[in-house]
Amino acid sequence: MKKNIAVIAGGDSSEIIVSLKSAAGIYSFLDREKYNPYIVIITSQAWEVMISENEKAPVDKNDFGFKADGKKIWFDFAYITIHGTPGENGILQGYFELIGLPYSGCNVLVSGITFNKFICNQLLKTFGVKVAEAVLLRKGQSMTGDDVAVKIGFPCFVKPNTGGSSFGVTKVKTADQVQSALEKAFSEADEVLIEAFMDGMEVTCGMYKTRQKEIIFPVTEVVSDNEFFDYDAKYKGKSQEITPARISKELTERIQKLTKAIYEILGCKGLTRTDYIITENSEIRLLEINTTPGMTPASFIPQQVRAAGLNMTNVMSEIIEDAFTDE
Repeated sequence: MKKNIAVIAGGDSSEIIVSLKSAAGIYSFLDREKYNPYIVIITSQAWEVMISENEKAPVDKNDFGFKADGKKIWFDFAYITIHGTPGENGILQGYFELIGLPYSGCNVLVSGITFNKFICNQLLKTFGVKVAEAVLLRKGQSMTGDDVAVKIGFPCFVKPNTGGSSFGVTKVKTADQVQSALEKAFSEADEVLIEAFMDGMEVTCGMYKTRQKEIIFPVTEVVSDNEFFDYDAKYKGKSQEITPARISKELTERIQKLTKAIYEILGCKGLTRTDYIITENSEIRLLEINTTPGMTPASFIPQQVRAAGLNMTNVMSEIIEDAFTDE
């Protein structure tokens, strides 16, 4: 009997646009011989199942079921692809834990930690992972341009601490740009990170684990046409994404080993993608770990899956079926 799969998109951040594209990607990857997939859009205003292109139904929050053609339908598994709150920070994971519905990705604690860039990077720093120097500001706090010059230096990045897709991010080069950058970042989140600029090549590496196997993907090199890998570079074709990256075999293996180590230190589950800067002296510095990576056909993970000689449909099936495999 086919399993009913909820592909969950939406959220309450600017990343809803990316989330909907990822959901469409995952929906297209799922094996129709095994699964009945439905896209479920969750926002603070409504939880709705897309039954067809022109028909939707409200989700019963008591059991995450819905009605179609007069019948109640329940899901067997939830694939979370909300980038931002409430799907990336542990809130939705906690709900699924309460109602007993298996879901993709990390648990409540790990999702909460990885969503908070500052906390996650400071934690990993204690394990010897190299990260950028950073200062965290909360709503109501501020720093002068002169203070930033002393504590972090220029250029630096000002960005939301709990956001993604480069929304609200500014590369700040001078002290007089700090306040406008802080305002932009605070418009996206209640916490803002001022992070030292790390000069070098940007790369990213995805992986997933099931009870049966562990797959670490080839490394992708990111070459932005813009000053940094901003929204336009990510989603409007203003970048080159080269898989496998044009780096040595030895450096590739070091990145893959570090990706695995970070995954295991944090206790991740399912698909993750970890982003790095490789400095001139081949030092690997962590940017961030993404536990709900983009899943459009052009996103990094599908690119890396293809480069590894694997198939997205099979990868998705392995992740879903892992939830129903006995220990």
